[in-house]
Amino acid sequence: MAEKFDAIVVGAGPSGNTAAYTLAKAGLKVLQIERGEYPGSKNVQGAILYADALERVIPDFRDDAPLERHIIEQRVWVLDDNSFIGTHYRSDDYNKPPYNRYTIIRAQFDKWFSSKVREAGALLICETTVEELLMDGKRCIGVRCDRKGGEVYADVVILADGVNSTLARKAGFHPELDAGNVALAVKEILFMPEEVIQQRFNIKGEEGVVIELMGTVTEGMVGTGFLYTNKDSLTIGVGCMLGDFKANPLRTTPYALLEKLKKHPSIAPLIEGGEMKEYAAHLIPEGGFHAVPQVYGDGWMIVGDSGGFVNAVHREGSNLAMTTGRLAAETVIAAKAAGQEMSAKTLRAYKAALDESFVMKDLHKYRDMPKVLHSSPHFFTTYPSLVTGAAKTMFTVDGVDKKTKERQIFGSFKAARRWRGLVGDAFKLWRAFR
Repeated sequence: MAEKFDAIVVGAGPSGNTAAYTLAKAGLKVLQIERGEYPGSKNVQGAILYADALERVIPDFRDDAPLERHIIEQRVWVLDDNSFIGTHYRSDDYNKPPYNRYTIIRAQFDKWFSSKVREAGALLICETTVEELLMDGKRCIGVRCDRKGGEVYADVVILADGVNSTLARKAGFHPELDAGNVALAVKEILFMPEEVIQQRFNIKGEEGVVIELMGTVTEGMVGTGFLYTNKDSLTIGVGCMLGDFKANPLRTTPYALLEKLKKHPSIAPLIEGGEMKEYAAHLIPEGGFHAVPQVYGDGWMIVGDSGGFVNAVHREGSNLAMTTGRLAAETVIAAKAAGQEMSAKTLRAYKAALDESFVMKDLHKYRDMPKVLHSSPHFFTTYPSLVTGAAKTMFTVDGVDKKTKERQIFGSFKAARRWRGLVGDAFKLWRAFR
């Protein structure tokens, strides 16, 4: 008879590792299945680690986790083709332990996290693909893998297999992937001496800087770029909605967008001399609140990217992934302790916990943002150029009085888009952020 587990976790990213660790730590019999050669080999992320989410699972993670830099400064830049306008937030409060955010290298971090999962008692099998879920009517009772005798059974299966979750689609838990709800991101890791990074970003020791980028660099497509400091490397990337790439296949490519970003006059000096050591592409769920599918049922739950748990407005993902993994595991642990079967009625406690957490509250707060941005491409073309142009006009000292300059700026806005349209766009944006 095939072996049976208390729980099977499919995937070894942040959500899967968190779920498996929490379950195993509670003494449950856990099998974790990863299709990659090792945990982290198939995972791609910027990558920012939010300490609070991991600290709730592994309080002493800072003792041995492979962390790059703790972030003390956040920059947000809006770019046109030749310049940028932006804002910085830098605080020495973020320079005092325990630190709030870190940059990480996913391949290293995921290996470390996986070692903690195994130490907790979970069984990890890599280089194994789960081909389908085993169903008894509407109830999930296990998985079928691409190995001989690959049927494995469990009381509950937790799907943490990423944004393109074929298992959930095959089982009918959610529909086909909507390209309008998914971003395609590409990134490079550029090797650079530590002292050069410190000098260029005005930091010392293990301090770090994050720069979030938007504007004309995405050529009218909904998307953003990013530049993060690691210990001896920089991570730079850009991502746009997959639907935009599909709708305009001849406009550009993800790689071309990244090359354009790297050559921007404001970015090129920061990365000059960097030697590429890694290039990767990744799908990111960015449909927000309205794109979150049913996340539980008879014998199954969905966590992390598989459930669309990404806050695109604040560029948060790993903290939502780890929190959903933890809440799913805690739901199973509580049900086991109460002697309950893993029915939909029992597992709906997971959705209730999600609704009470920051995860769904934040997604609900920004629920209208995807619609606003998709319907307003000028946020990524016209408006960045107008804003940077206005700044250039006011900061250029050329003998023209400021009142005349103000009329010039107002005229450029009117010429680009009717004033009423500008006010309407501002109102839509305000409503989406309120």
